[in-house]
Amino acid sequence: MSVTHRPLVGVIACRREIEGHPAHMATDKYLTALRDYGLAPVVLPVWEEADVSLITAWLERLDGLMLTGSPTNVDPSRYGEARAPENERSDTDRDAVALALIPGVIERGLPFLAICRGFQELNVSRGGSLYQAVQKVPGKFDHRESKEEDKAVRYGPSHELDIVPEGELARLFSGVSQGGEGPRVNSLHQQGIHELGQGLRIEARAPDGLIEAVSVEDAANFALAVQWHPEWFPKEHPLYDAIFRGFAEACTNHVKG
Repeated sequence: MSVTHRPLVGVIACRREIEGHPAHMATDKYLTALRDYGLAPVVLPVWEEADVSLITAWLERLDGLMLTGSPTNVDPSRYGEARAPENERSDTDRDAVALALIPGVIERGLPFLAICRGFQELNVSRGGSLYQAVQKVPGKFDHRESKEEDKAVRYGPSHELDIVPEGELARLFSGVSQGGEGPRVNSLHQQGIHELGQGLRIEARAPDGLIEAVSVEDAANFALAVQWHPEWFPKEHPLYDAIFRGFAEACTNHVKG
């Protein structure tokens, strides 16, 4: 596909302060992954008022949406809880825009891929709740990465993934060989799904039972969310590659439609 006809995919920004100025930013690894799969990423700014007319204008022009990971967390007031001491960083501007975008994307049948924070945003948007510190939940692993390790280790495979048969993720991964073994994924998160949101289908779990992937049951198009980070060198990992290929195909078909 030529560059001029690449599907246009919105990538939600995070709100940061850079050199003393408020900024809207997205990490390169997400944008590069989309570009490498034939998509044209465009960063969507975030303001706390979540301008409905602006969001509508985006959705009328986009062929897909990605909600990225972030060092920040969904503010617990969004799911009716007080802040836990471990929950140190918020981005209420992003909360407002993400939670306004998700219903519009699903209503319009736009392809949708959510990663890490985006996975949690989807669950909250559907009335679900989050563990604010999974490492303190009895029976759950510590899913956080070691800040002392280099990126290759932090983003390397951390635990096995139990994919639910006959789901969307199983369909994407079917026929992909990893030497006869099940897939392993990275783990770089402190929060996770507690109560599952309405209309979400569980697609995969970690060995401790923590939900690792969901899809939207009533979505008219690709609508997948994962807790891990498939954007990290996806073409080197069969499952990550399958996810991005599926998302890119859905965005391309949306352009054709």
